[in-house]
Amino acid sequence: MSDTENPDGVRLRLDIAYDGAAFSGWARQPGLRTVQGALETALATVFTRWGEPPLLTVAGRTDAGVHATGQVAHLDLAPEQWDALRAKRGSTGRSPLDGLVKRVNGIAAPGGDVVVTRASVAPEGFDARFSPLWRRYQYRVADADSPRDPRRRGHTTWHPTRLDPAAMERGALTLLGLHDFATFCKPREGATTIRTLQEFRWDREPDGTLVASLQADAFCHSMVRAMVGATIAVGEGRFGAERLEELRTAQQRTSEFTVAPARGLTLTEVGYPADDELAARAEQTRARRTDDGPADAPDAGTVGG
Repeated sequence: MSDTENPDGVRLRLDIAYDGAAFSGWARQPGLRTVQGALETALATVFTRWGEPPLLTVAGRTDAGVHATGQVAHLDLAPEQWDALRAKRGSTGRSPLDGLVKRVNGIAAPGGDVVVTRASVAPEGFDARFSPLWRRYQYRVADADSPRDPRRRGHTTWHPTRLDPAAMERGALTLLGLHDFATFCKPREGATTIRTLQEFRWDREPDGTLVASLQADAFCHSMVRAMVGATIAVGEGRFGAERLEELRTAQQRTSEFTVAPARGLTLTEVGYPADDELAARAEQTRARRTDDGPADAPDAGTVGG
């Protein structure tokens, strides 16, 4: 999209990474430090002289303590805000978006626990929340066969006993496909728990750390950590893969497994269709979410972790 194609302003895509340890999740909350709050405060400072501060729309809201290396959000700039950025380019010789990234990062988190890794003019029809085809997460567990690396303690859950990754893999396979995942989701009024889990596997890295890789069209609240916790229970031998399938089919919250801690979870990537399919995908997703529940329900878009 060129500067002149949208007379009402310009939509930007932001690619974002953060260490979730010091944040109370993505969504802004009064009196708490959140990723959205830190970034929007920085944007308000950057554009303080040019109209209403831009707000962020995110691909997947993450819970407190959850990390991200591939988060995506968009914001809409008014024409005067875009003109102000381009004027900065004229005085410095840099790309206006490079300058925006540098200023936002410097204001939002001088210590670097949240970083805008890239800003770009979004293609026509792009919606960070409604255009994605899938979201991908990883979860790291160090069991009794894994090293205890203090440098990674904030991004890896330490498990005191030995786990059986083959059994965990069998359990994960029972969850694949289109299902009602109410067993693994914290209930949100008016929001659907029907999702398509496209990938769920467990691998042991060369250093012994167990890593779960999960991909779905969207995840409801606590779904990833609940499924990880359930397969860890299988890996401990508390119950077999067939029991995990029974729990999924029951579509009821249960105390038979524990939701895994937030610190081991990272949002690694958000997948979007080709540029000419973005608008159609967003329209399709909006229609489905509206049919399933209120368009402004807490997880009408996606909630990760």
